[in-house]
Formats: sequence, structure tokens, C-alpha cells
Amino acid sequence: MDASALKIFEVVARLGGMNRAAQELNTVQSNVTRRVRLLEDELGTRLFERHSRGVTLTEAGRRLLPYAQRAEHLLDEARRVVKDDGTPNGRLTIGSLETTAALRLSPILAQYVEAYPEVDLVLRTGTTAELIDGVLARRLEGAFVCGPVEHEALEQESVFREELVVATAPSVRSLDDLSDKGDIKIVVLRAGCSYRQRLEEILARRGAVGLRQLEFGTIETIVSCVAAGLGITLLPRGVLESAAYRNRVALHKLPATEARADTLFIRRRDGYVSSALASFLDRARTNLLQIRAAG
Repeated sequence: MDASALKIFEVVARLGGMNRAAQELNTVQSNVTRRVRLLEDELGTRLFERHSRGVTLTEAGRRLLPYAQRAEHLLDEARRVVKDDGTPNGRLTIGSLETTAALRLSPILAQYVEAYPEVDLVLRTGTTAELIDGVLARRLEGAFVCGPVEHEALEQESVFREELVVATAPSVRSLDDLSDKGDIKIVVLRAGCSYRQRLEEILARRGAVGLRQLEFGTIETIVSCVAAGLGITLLPRGVLESAAYRNRVALHKLPATEARADTLFIRRRDGYVSSALASFLDRARTNLLQIRAAG
């Protein structure tokens, strides 16, 4: 059993067919079929059930799949380690909450790109749940998410601290003005957004039940809907006080226990920290120290 056989097995399992796997691997279907059968013969068990629509994994195949994926990632890391001479270069893919990207990352990214032009930096935004999945699946080398996060496979460090506020239409003077608590609409990002969960908990503690949700994909759309009186939302104060959104909505202060939100940087505990990632984290930590000193 060699790495190339495991790679072919993983692609067939992911795509659900020999022909589709052959197209991705830039080879012919007969070669893929032969390699899979040789692997099955070596292991003494069938890995796929064949049918008219393609293939599906057997129980043995399902047990083998995570090891094939792990082997592929280890080989990829081995190649990167050999090429990493301590000078940041190559591809660096990190994730971030949209709010963190808008509020905190612009100066860090600008400084980093200028200092390390040989790094191909990719920033992907998503919800906390999506970003955690991306790090665990090794699609991201790390990500900025809203804490707390509890997962034994992840290392984390606190990099920013935000104050969360409830935003309403300008006509709402206080949260108590939301008279019909049984029909409050919350304007939120898609499922998996940590601020969405926080807002639901905050309202539940105030007796609000039967919440209705309006889901949108961007902060701009959320703020516009709140300003128009369609509902309320929860976001960092710094985002809502930025030039783009200032004076468009009313901001309502929360008790410290509800307002505090720590932004964490997470990465896999067993993941390789490249020179590119290490340098990026140094920039983020330096920026945090500067913010704290200014405050």
C-alpha cells in the first residue's frame, strides 16, 4: 500500500466514481479501476460497492478513508517543510469572521503583504462554525473566530477583544421599547454565526420567545435591514461605529458579561506552522500590543 494508491482511493471515494476520479487525476478510468482493485487485493477486502451510478464505500472503505486523507495531508506538509528555509513564501490560506476582517485585519494584511511579497495570501471569510470546520479539515492553516472554542484538536490564542452591542432602528430608544417580545425579528448571518447565537441567548434571558429570523449574507445588508426597522442584530461596536455604518442604527449597550467577545486565532494542534504563518501571527500579536498600549 503506497501513497499514490491511497490518493486514488481518496479521490474515488470523494467523487463517487472511477471515471470522475480519472478526470480529476488526469488519467484513464482503466488505470484508476486497476489501482483500486490492486489495493483491495492487497488489503483482502472490498473498499467500494459498484453500482450503475458509480461507487459507494463499504464499511472497510469508510474505516480506511480518514487514514488516506491523513496520509495525503502529511505528505503535503512534508513537501512544505522541505521547501521552507525560514523565509516566508508560498501559499498561506487563513480564515476570518467578516466582522474581524473589516474591523481588525486591514492594517495587518497591508503590512504583511508589503513585508513578505513572496507569500500568496488567501483570506476566506465565514461563520465561526464554518471556519472551525475549515481548520479541522486542513483547508485553512488557521482562522480568526469568536470564542469560546472547545476542541481537543485545536490550539487557540486570544488576539482581539470586542464589545458587542445590540443594533436597532433609530426610533428604538431602548431594548425595553421592543414591546411585543413574542414577535421580535433578529437580522443575522447564516447558521453557525456566533453573534447570532449570542443574540438569541441575550433575548432569551430577557424573556423574548418565538424569535423570527431574517438571514442575509453580508453585514451591509444586515445593517440596512435593521435601519429600515425590519429587526435587530448584534455586532461589534467597532463595526457599527465605522464610517460605513455610523448613525444609521441605534446602538444599545449591554452588561459587560454579555458584551465581551474574544476573537481567537485557532489552528490544528498537530498542524505544521510554516514560516509564512508564524510571521503572520507575529504581525497580529504586534498589532494587538499596539492597540492595548493605545487604549
